[in-house]
Amino acid sequence: EVRVLQNLRGKIYDAKHLVPNKMRDFFCTINLDQEEVFRTQVVEKSLSPYFGEEFYFEIPRTFQWLSFYIYDKSVLQKDLRIGKVSIKKEDLCNYTGKENWFMLQPVDSNSEVQGKVHLELKLNELITDNGSVCQQLVVHIKECHGLPLINGQNCDPYATVSLVGPSRNDQKKTKVKKKTSNPQFNETFYFEVTRSSSYTKKSQFQVEEEDIEKLEVRVDLWNNGNLVQDIFLGEIKVPVKVLKNDSFQAWYLLQPRENGNKSSKTDDLGSLRLNICYTEDCVLPSEYYASLRNLLLKSSDVQPISASAAYILSEVCRDQYDAVLPLVRLLLHHHKLVPFVAAVAELDLKDTQEANTIFRGNSLATRCVDEMMKIVGKHYLKVTLKPVIDEICESPKPCEIDPIKLREGDNVEINMENLRYYVDKVFHEIVRSSISCPTLMCDVFYSLRHLAAKRFPNDPHVQYSAVSSFVFLRFFAVAVVSPHTFHLRPHHPDAQTSRTLTLISKAIQTLGSWGSLTKSKLSSFKETFMCEFFKTFQEEKFTESVKKFLDDVSSTESKEPSGVNEPVHLKEGEMYKRAQGRTRIGKKNFKKRWFCLTTREFTYHKQQDKEPIFTIPIKNILAVEKLDESSFNKKNMFQVLHGEKPLYIQANNCVEASEWIEALCRVTRCNQKRLSFYHPSAFLNGNWLCCKATVESTEGCARCTADVPADTQIEIDGDRETERIYSLFTINRSKLQKLEEACGSMAVYQGPRKEPDDYSNFTIEDSVATFHTLQQIIDIVEKLNESHEKYQKKRSSSAKYGSEENPIVGKVS
Repeated sequence: EVRVLQNLRGKIYDAKHLVPNKMRDFFCTINLDQEEVFRTQVVEKSLSPYFGEEFYFEIPRTFQWLSFYIYDKSVLQKDLRIGKVSIKKEDLCNYTGKENWFMLQPVDSNSEVQGKVHLELKLNELITDNGSVCQQLVVHIKECHGLPLINGQNCDPYATVSLVGPSRNDQKKTKVKKKTSNPQFNETFYFEVTRSSSYTKKSQFQVEEEDIEKLEVRVDLWNNGNLVQDIFLGEIKVPVKVLKNDSFQAWYLLQPRENGNKSSKTDDLGSLRLNICYTEDCVLPSEYYASLRNLLLKSSDVQPISASAAYILSEVCRDQYDAVLPLVRLLLHHHKLVPFVAAVAELDLKDTQEANTIFRGNSLATRCVDEMMKIVGKHYLKVTLKPVIDEICESPKPCEIDPIKLREGDNVEINMENLRYYVDKVFHEIVRSSISCPTLMCDVFYSLRHLAAKRFPNDPHVQYSAVSSFVFLRFFAVAVVSPHTFHLRPHHPDAQTSRTLTLISKAIQTLGSWGSLTKSKLSSFKETFMCEFFKTFQEEKFTESVKKFLDDVSSTESKEPSGVNEPVHLKEGEMYKRAQGRTRIGKKNFKKRWFCLTTREFTYHKQQDKEPIFTIPIKNILAVEKLDESSFNKKNMFQVLHGEKPLYIQANNCVEASEWIEALCRVTRCNQKRLSFYHPSAFLNGNWLCCKATVESTEGCARCTADVPADTQIEIDGDRETERIYSLFTINRSKLQKLEEACGSMAVYQGPRKEPDDYSNFTIEDSVATFHTLQQIIDIVEKLNESHEKYQKKRSSSAKYGSEENPIVGKVS
């Protein structure tokens, strides 16, 4: 079975020249069609807001447009949409990995569409009573899928079906379907296409008044507004000439109106700077990747490391980060990361001339360690920093010590005391956390420490700075300044709290840098106020604490697992749950609740940090599955099946729903009593909506999607990561060939190169070994190309397409 997986990552940088040209509070959202899946923090009082926020998520459904909306935040009224950047899915590849400025387009209701419609069209010839012939067009509108929410609720859709030509516009209308984004219309409409005329001798009919070439079928979708104006949801057009005498049915993607999104004022709305990377991976069955996977996993054994497949991948990618992400995850999944990091770090150190610059750049080694810490250090960050970060965000004290930024009435001495209190608290949480540091991180730090000491044998401090440059500068300090990115906080902190966290982060970087509190180092501070702040610290006390902590986290001595009985915090957030009817008088409505998932239990609370109202032990969860939208006419619903009645939950968007289902499935997959069958719909009014069974305890009618035990510790799909690496090799095929040519040239001519050439940026230590690996890579990639081409042919042959003007969604068998 082939899996098609979509992923989106990138960064929202800043906007400029926004309208109106006044100081406003702005935020930006990311939307899949009309569904919001990401929101930045609000940037207050700005003309050119800088957001600086990275995003990364899996896309669990089909979509037409990726859009970025800029909003003007309003306190009393509805937030105002200033403008948008909308990119068609097919065009995303033109922007991948590049930083671009996009002109904002106007937000026009005629262009805000999503969803698809299923049509069957047929052209019949009819013989009338008097023997003449006419043509009749039959339009069967079956259903729609994925229509947008209107004001957060499912819409009340209906369709108008029109036959349009130069001299006619015949329109008919379906019934209104209530509260659904996937209406089932199943209505048929008949249109007379030509006036009847007598047969000719050749039994052909004559078109009397209008040319069939100019006729088209138009289907418009609307939301019934009842007392207010109906809202346009999208349209499709099909030329009648494409039908001939065949029956034709297909799924058509809804399109904007022709006049939608056209405005002479587009230049006046401002622009938005973005970096977008969209990938779509067709993941083949696991056996197809065996050769590439084995070649990559052998990388740490290759001498020299620069001749390995993993290192070559990082060399040929334009953005090294593209290679690091799947590479680290794959090596981690197969327990091969530590030796590879050690090998590339040793190569990194060969080019490091001064001990004080050790591991400060963005090399393959540093990026691999960064990514490893993000993946395996999530829980470590939570148990170490979350309580103190919560205190700072929920009971903030003024901490500004920059005289220029002080507010009226602020006392710099009091602020400095507040900042010192927070810094002390964060620092002490960190230096006593070594027992919680994951073994894998300790193993990597141990390797880095000994490699650094070997490279600079006369510097007693370098073994510590090699570790502190990662654990303090690239791990804890980054998490402090961006707690929402590391899931330490559910929301973005406000501007004042962000500033406090920035000052704390600067202080942690300084305290963690080995020997940085000496007076000579303090004088190098750019900000005088930070220099004054650090004069209050006792160097020996902090240096000793840092040294002991670094010794502990870079030791290979086995540690007791941190908090054996302490549950690991996995996910939390706000969603809606349906009342379970545990009391007779309780209403079965939907209420907003705060949900929390740990390795021990799944709970919901009235508010964050309140006691749980309801708790389900993880061991009691029998299945976690999606819930049909038709059950409650609500999107993005899923169900948690346990000993009592199912818990029905609605997430805020499709990405969030997918993430919760995945997290719950992962932590419960090893439960012994997991169900094999479930009900896709709810039990309402005395029967299951899916199978119509009238007994609530009836066994499920559909097979569960995740009833196979799996590794719950590392959330990595090895085949998907290998497919991503194959795609990167394919995209960079020309660079592989250049590198191959470079190896050939060097093997023949060993003399000095007088001028820089096309391959002067490549690291080639052993041209023969590198050439051999390149040949293996190219051979494997060509074989995988053949497998993908076979799949694409099968996919296209099993899909029905509409006309070029009206692309459809093809279904793969």
